Amino acid sequence: MDMVDTTKEMGKDMLGLYQKFNYLRISGYMQPQFQVISEKGAPTYAGPSFPEKVDNRFTLRRGRIRFDYARFNQHDEVSFQFAFQFDGTERGVNIRDFWGRVFENKWHIFSFTSGMFARPFGYEVNLSSSDRESPERGRMSQILMKTERDLGVMMTIEPRNRNNRLKWLKIDAGVFNGQGLSGPSEYDSYKDFIARAGFKPLKIATGIRMSAAVSYLNGGLQQNSRYLYNMVEKNGLSYFEADSNAANIGNKAPRKYYGADMQWTFTHPKSKTILRAEYWRGTQTAQANTTETPGTLTADPLYIRKFDGAYFYLLHAIGKHQLAVKYDWYDPNTRVSGKEIQKLTGNFHVADVRHDTWGFGYLHYLNDNLKFVLWYDLVRNETTALDGYTSDKKDNVLTARLQYRF
Repeated sequence: MDMVDTTKEMGKDMLGLYQKFNYLRISGYMQPQFQVISEKGAPTYAGPSFPEKVDNRFTLRRGRIRFDYARFNQHDEVSFQFAFQFDGTERGVNIRDFWGRVFENKWHIFSFTSGMFARPFGYEVNLSSSDRESPERGRMSQILMKTERDLGVMMTIEPRNRNNRLKWLKIDAGVFNGQGLSGPSEYDSYKDFIARAGFKPLKIATGIRMSAAVSYLNGGLQQNSRYLYNMVEKNGLSYFEADSNAANIGNKAPRKYYGADMQWTFTHPKSKTILRAEYWRGTQTAQANTTETPGTLTADPLYIRKFDGAYFYLLHAIGKHQLAVKYDWYDPNTRVSGKEIQKLTGNFHVADVRHDTWGFGYLHYLNDNLKFVLWYDLVRNETTALDGYTSDKKDNVLTARLQYRF
């Protein structure tokens, strides 16, 4: 995980970081890649959108450098951690992580984090882009948790004593602005409460380990328009109905997410198989043509939708070679489907269209610092009565990527 899961790569290197008088660690990675999409200018979530007249490109997907600093007390116990990370590509340089963490060393259970860091919701959102097998997170993760990070504070319950009976437990709970890096600053007084509780990998049987968690988000955003659209059903038809009460201005529009994730690892004599699954559902308030949480205060009408989505990974590694299959779906409006999605009678938009994506990949880990990824995304949208979505769009993507890491 980028910040919250010490079982990943950063955690593996913490031993060197935690040695006395060795408080600083510098790490990073970059991901140059070549992509081909089925049609010029087709919309995609396999990275930044393709320009209108482009169907193939070289790009630097990510270029990250990260600094970690830790401070120890007289008992060689970590008492403070600080991290900041930047992302530099041909599109510019942006902040990614900028947080501090204080450890409680009486019971060795609690820690407190503040700053800009990954929201503690779900597994894929927090899995580092350098460790993830697929080139990108799923469509649902990218839309509902855009940029993954947010400004806030968080308390973590994670016993650090090996003799503690609850050493398998981890709970994160925090309060965040809500818009994350999708906007320049907080634009209302409403905050998101986010929590994740689960158990770290446990041995189930010989060669089998499992971990799992549940997540919860309760938040919202300020209505800056009198028009609020809710789904209703009358005479067997589902459609958006407008509430135009002027008293809506200033009220809180809801955002509530529920999630569950599970990971299985099967270790064989000469190979390893990993299964991952994650499911989300809930209520999202956004705009007509997108279900992304607005990055700035908007006077546009707001739409309240019930959504669900999931992803499933099947990974099999033999030596330095790994094969991957991933399936994910995101249904931004579960109360309508197919030809029912039309603008004239239902006031529906492209943000109400379900997408299913099959991903197929081959990964070759040349050494600890170099990884090659060849990945193909087969994207399917549901057939609707909306212009541009009366059939499946041509938006399949092939990605060839090298990852350099230090």
